[in-house]
Amino acid sequence: MNNLNIIKTIHNYLWNIPLITMILLVGIILSIKLKWLQITKLKEAFFILFKKEKKDKQSISTFQAICISLSATLGAGNITGVAAAVTLGGPGALIWMIITILLGLPIKYAESYLACKYRIINDNKTIGGPYAYIENGLGGKYILLSKSYALFGMLAAILGLGTFIQINGVSDAFKNIFINDIYINNIFGTKLSISSLFIGLIFSFLAYMVILGGTKKIAKYCEILIPVVAFIYISICLFVIIINIKYLPHTIIKIFINSFNKEAFTSGIIGYAIKEGVTKGIFASEAGIGSSAIAISSTEEKDPKKLGLASLGSTFFGTLIICILTGIVIVITDSYNQNLSGISIANYAFITGLKINPKLVSIILFICITIFAFTTIIGWNLYGIKCLNYLTNNKYIYYIYQWI
Repeated sequence: MNNLNIIKTIHNYLWNIPLITMILLVGIILSIKLKWLQITKLKEAFFILFKKEKKDKQSISTFQAICISLSATLGAGNITGVAAAVTLGGPGALIWMIITILLGLPIKYAESYLACKYRIINDNKTIGGPYAYIENGLGGKYILLSKSYALFGMLAAILGLGTFIQINGVSDAFKNIFINDIYINNIFGTKLSISSLFIGLIFSFLAYMVILGGTKKIAKYCEILIPVVAFIYISICLFVIIINIKYLPHTIIKIFINSFNKEAFTSGIIGYAIKEGVTKGIFASEAGIGSSAIAISSTEEKDPKKLGLASLGSTFFGTLIICILTGIVIVITDSYNQNLSGISIANYAFITGLKINPKLVSIILFICITIFAFTTIIGWNLYGIKCLNYLTNNKYIYYIYQWI
């Protein structure tokens, strides 16, 4: 068995019954213990999220921290994740995705609450996140677990969520505009796309210009870009739905029927819909990963409850709304049945739904995906750096990590 097969085997095992069961069980327990605060406290979370704060030059605001958190969550993988869930699991997967995100909201609350409560003040630096509340909340005997989290967080930032997934999404969106690409053969044993190469170089340069400015500069860019691009993307989705409003009732019925009907249960479709919906729901919201708690703990807000509700509210009004709208657009345009993959599913949906110049639609989607991907890259860079700061204060290691 080669290395790739080993990774696939581990992936297929973890992203199955063990992880699905654990996330849903923890979500249900926390929902009951916290008296279903994802419903009862939603209004309060909304007001906390958009409440004006006094500017502090030494720290980032709660809203900026939320924008960083959303920037890391609302990446290219978020949109393609919804598309993949509906394509692989059928329209019913969207319902299970929504259920998973809703059950994940108390987990997001708990992560941010604990990140604030158990922050570590070290050499005038505030260190907060899962590694901090594992060490401070569970005690010194769990130090290996906290160090392991920080190490894997660093690796995820440069080898996974924070880089490759985003560049792949942007490259695919770019190819929807310019179909004819040029490839170089035999680069690391595979073909290298020229467009992917240039997109990677451009993103590297832009990321370099932002991330070396530190937390404040990352927060500034995310605060500006995330609300704008989220508004544009949501508006496009609503336009598609409004233009095709006569198909909306049938679409809603199709989504529910594919989630709960007898035929779905007996044919095994329901099992696949649940698996795809739940796993992509976890991926979209990052509930249980603990990453958003790293950004939240960067603020000077002292009240753990406020930060917990702010994180809950941002996930609901950001991730959940975008996932629902994306899923409806994909189903209402029947793009999940076109034998497509990745961002091409969303691209087909918007072209079919908007009924305007296909090239223009592809360009608009490319811009949205590009901004989503870029903010995810700089957001996850911040996560990686915070994990590194927990492990060491060595400035040379810091610069080496940034360059990588």
